[in-house]
Parts: sequence; structure tokens; C-alpha cells
Amino acid sequence: MKCFSFYVGDKKDESKTTKSVSVQSMNSMLTDREVGRSGSELNSQNVSGTSTESIGRPSFASLSQRPSNLRVFTVSELKSSTKNFSRSAMLGEGGFGCVYRGSIKSIEDPTNKVEVAVKQLGKRGMQGHKEWVTEVNVLGVVEHPNLVKLVGYCADDDERGIQRLLIYEYMPNGSVEDHLSARSEAPLPWTMRLRIAQDAARGLTYLHEEMGFQIIFRDFKSSNILLDEQWNAKLSDFGLARLGPSEGLTHVSTAVVGTMGYAAPEYIQTGRLTAKSDVWSYGVFLYELITGRRPLDRNRPKSEQKLLEWVRPYLSDAKKFSHILDPRLEGKYPIRSAQKLATIANRCLVRNPKSRPKMSEVLEMVNRIVDASSGTASPQLSFRSTMSMESSRKNTTKKKRSNIDLKGGESGWFARMWTPKLLRTC
Repeated sequence: MKCFSFYVGDKKDESKTTKSVSVQSMNSMLTDREVGRSGSELNSQNVSGTSTESIGRPSFASLSQRPSNLRVFTVSELKSSTKNFSRSAMLGEGGFGCVYRGSIKSIEDPTNKVEVAVKQLGKRGMQGHKEWVTEVNVLGVVEHPNLVKLVGYCADDDERGIQRLLIYEYMPNGSVEDHLSARSEAPLPWTMRLRIAQDAARGLTYLHEEMGFQIIFRDFKSSNILLDEQWNAKLSDFGLARLGPSEGLTHVSTAVVGTMGYAAPEYIQTGRLTAKSDVWSYGVFLYELITGRRPLDRNRPKSEQKLLEWVRPYLSDAKKFSHILDPRLEGKYPIRSAQKLATIANRCLVRNPKSRPKMSEVLEMVNRIVDASSGTASPQLSFRSTMSMESSRKNTTKKKRSNIDLKGGESGWFARMWTPKLLRTC
């Protein structure tokens, strides 16, 4: 799944200096304005009518006063942990670097080792550094069972220059995208898909509504939802996250970044970011769980490449609805449960973002489906015992960035869905 990155609207909002919780003295700190000038992003013409209300929005520096329990690592420690960043320890490669499996000493018991995932940022451009800072700020001060835990970070110098690394809890069962892929040895059963939808909704609800401030994830997608040893789903990769609008404001005007197929149409057009942008992405994800298909798949016939357009004709006829269900499920699902999940997805994907439900409301609806299905569905434990751990050895996927193709973008989704205007990039 490709990512996109370009500017719409007033770029002044990106000029605030972003500071880390524990690394404010680093000489390599960059302002958002400097990042905006890096080669990894493209400028676009301004869109008339884009609000500049949010120029004074709070930055993640405001989180720096909160206590952080992050551990600080040296490069030598992490080299030892990952066998000198050996390819044999590599879990995956993203747009800003590689992720390695490693082990570190437990704080509680130094005689024990704890498995971790170590993300090493590459040297290309400055956007990676910006995301590194954001992850330290966000995950250093928030904690929830459905958010991947950041154990610590490294901002050290060695012979290769400054090293920027992030150390996370290890998620042995990879990403949801891995398991929905046809390459996965065993498909996710329906019960597990419902549990994943529930866990992801819990994570977003926490970010949006359960703290003293709001965080908009901005890059919600199946590859950023990881599964732990017990198959609990957790949101990961907060490098694109933004604080929500200040009190009295309706949105944040910001650079348009994310992943094609998931981004809300009004955000693509105007750069106006709200929590309802995440709600849209969650709706796309629900159809991903239902169908087993990617939101955008160029390898399929042209009429089937865009998931939301492909499912549309099947939703108005109950007799046709089963045609969009993931064939790998082999009919092992309660059709009523799948229809209810699609109904929730449709509410998340309405044209007007103000008409979309809050994530707490979405969670409540998903909870009802899970509760209703718990009596008839196969136990989650049986799934754990049959799944091969080796089939999910990679927990990150390639996230190479490219310009978004806005021709047709998210258009065509129901008669009432938003049809975004074309934006010319230069």
C-alpha cells in the first residue's frame, strides 16, 4: 500500500517547532517548516477556502511536561541486541528504515531477556526524523492495551553519524494486513476479525476521547494494526499523528499525508484534519476485514481495483451481499453479523464528516456485534492453537511514499459520497 505526501492549504501551521519528551537538547532537532522543505515532500498550489484557524494549534511539545518512562539506549546496546543489525534479524522494511528483532535486559529482572522490535531510521531526507520525534512524544506519554508500547529510544552518535532508533514491544503475530493477504497460510476466522475490529476501535476511542487532549492518528490502516502473542490488536506507527484542534476550533489545517485508499475525501481536498478523518479510515478497514481485499489493489481488474467502489452494487441487495465476503472464510461466518459490520462501515463512510459517529459510538456498535456473535462463533483460543507462528514473521510492510493519484480518488462511493476536486501538484 503506497503512501502519499503533499501540501494543501496554509503551510504556516506546519512551522511550529516539534520537541521531544526527553531529547529536547538534541542539536539535530528540526522544525516542521524545515521538514516541509525536504525532498521527500511535494508542494501543491493552495486550495481556496482552506482555513487558517489552526495556525496556533498546540504542538506535541505540550506533551513534554508529562512524565515519561522511556528507556534511553545506546547504539552499542542495540547492535548487540540485533546481532549488529543483521539481515537475519530483520522483520521488515518501511519507507523510513528497517525493523529488527532483538532482545534486551528486563528492568524488573536483569537476568531475563525481553524481546523487542528495533526500528532504525534511514538517512534519506528529514521526514523520518520528524516522525521519530512524534513517536517519542506520543507513545512516551500515552499507554493503552490497544496501542503498541514504546519501550525506549536511541539518539546516539557513532562512526556512521547520528543514529535515531525506536524500541517497541515485540508483536510476534505480525500485522492484520499480513493475515488478510492471500500469502497468509491460514485466513483470519470471522470471530477474530470481529475482535480485531473491536480492539482497533478501542485504541482510536482512547486517542480521540479518553485523554486530556485529542490525538488524530492520521494513518490508520491494516498494516499499522499489529497482533501480540495472544492475538490482541494494537495500533502502531504514530509518526504521522497530530494533536486535535484547540478548544473552540473545528479542525487542524495540515499537510495531507497518509495512505492511498484510506484517507478521508474532505481531508484530501482541503487539508482540514479532524478525528472524523480517522473514523473514515476505520470504515474502510471494516470493509477490508469483510472482504479480505485491499482498499486499492492495482493487480485486480480495473472495475475491482478500488474496494469501496467494488462493494457498492452488492450492498443494496441482501441476496448479493455474500458475494463480497472473503472467500477464504469458506462461508464460516454468520451472515447477519457481517451485514451489521457493513452497516457500521457505511456510517463511518458518509459524505459529511459531521454526520459520522464518534469512535466511542462506533465501539459501542461493534461491541454489540461481538457480544451477539460470542455464543455461536468458534472460540478465539482454538484459532490461536491452529495458526502457524511462522506464517506471520513479518510485522511491518513496505510503506514507500508516492504521489496520490486523485483522479477518481475516493469518488463513486454511493451517490451521496464526496467527489474530491482534482489537485494539481507541482
